[in-house]
Amino acid sequence: MRFERYGDGDYSFLCLHGWNGGHATFEPLAKLLPPGVSLWCPDLPACDTIAQQTAELAEFAARIPGPLRIVGNCSGAAFGLRLARELTVERLVMIDAFAYIPLYFGVFVTPVVGRLAYYTAFANPVGRWFANSVTARHRARTTDLTAGFRRVNHEATFRQLQLLAGMGRPEDFRGIGAKIDIVFGAKTFRAIRKSAAIWKEVFPEATIHELRGAGHLPILEATSQLRDILLVPQETPCTV
Repeated sequence: MRFERYGDGDYSFLCLHGWNGGHATFEPLAKLLPPGVSLWCPDLPACDTIAQQTAELAEFAARIPGPLRIVGNCSGAAFGLRLARELTVERLVMIDAFAYIPLYFGVFVTPVVGRLAYYTAFANPVGRWFANSVTARHRARTTDLTAGFRRVNHEATFRQLQLLAGMGRPEDFRGIGAKIDIVFGAKTFRAIRKSAAIWKEVFPEATIHELRGAGHLPILEATSQLRDILLVPQETPCTV
């Protein structure tokens, strides 16, 4: 599995990118890390089943020293939850994580038309421009929600979305022993804000963090706020 390790400290995080990302998703955060901290950032494998992907990630996680701490961005949080059901996880930070597939994503996993819809929206510049334009209020002016699609393997990314659709119900993950942080941008999608409430119901002890000024790309748009959440665990919500 291809990966990048940022930093060389023993205080480590396994970082799982979203469905149109890669290890470089976490570069902005890596630039703000103090000594002693490292981010292990794999490129999620293109697997045919959730069980296969979970097994490959578990094998990778075994290489990381110390207690397992996971940061999952968007759909990466779902894979983090799957790992937390299989392994002992000290902490799970879920960034802008969906608890369900909203209608505007559901079309991409619909039999027959899903693949066509995906390639129309994300595999060509015109589709990406349109998608980025209609989601402008959910991002900073300087960021592009579809930038990651310019350099991905589209077939692998499409399969990841299909895996996400079969991940299971939020309540299936009750009982995970990890300390959980639910993080989202103040300007993110309504479905994410609704999802945060769903996750809080599933994990009553979780801490909610709303990041000021950020949309659906908190790693880019609220990097220092996110770093502080990772490195200074708080007992009270950091809602601003």
